[in-house]
Amino acid sequence: MNLNLFAMLGWPEIIGILIIVLILFGAKRVPELMRGLGSGIKEFKKASREVQDELQRAIDEEPPADSTRRGPTAPPSEHASTESTVASEAEPTSKA
Repeated sequence: MNLNLFAMLGWPEIIGILIIVLILFGAKRVPELMRGLGSGIKEFKKASREVQDELQRAIDEEPPADSTRRGPTAPPSEHASTESTVASEAEPTSKA
């Protein structure tokens, strides 16, 4: 459902909101607030556009070819397992 705030509000409500903002913040602060709001919206649009572009690049990217896929890892070699067995069979030193 698309809710447009200004479509729900009539002109008297919008003018009332503007008068309240003017009273609360003063005439000198309102342009500064609007500039900050505008730059915030611009940054948000820029960031969302970058995210959409990144997602589109990821979708358009081709999957890797079958030749580059790696299979399951090979079991450890005989030499590595023998070294660990020899090290575990060593007698501990006794303290006397």
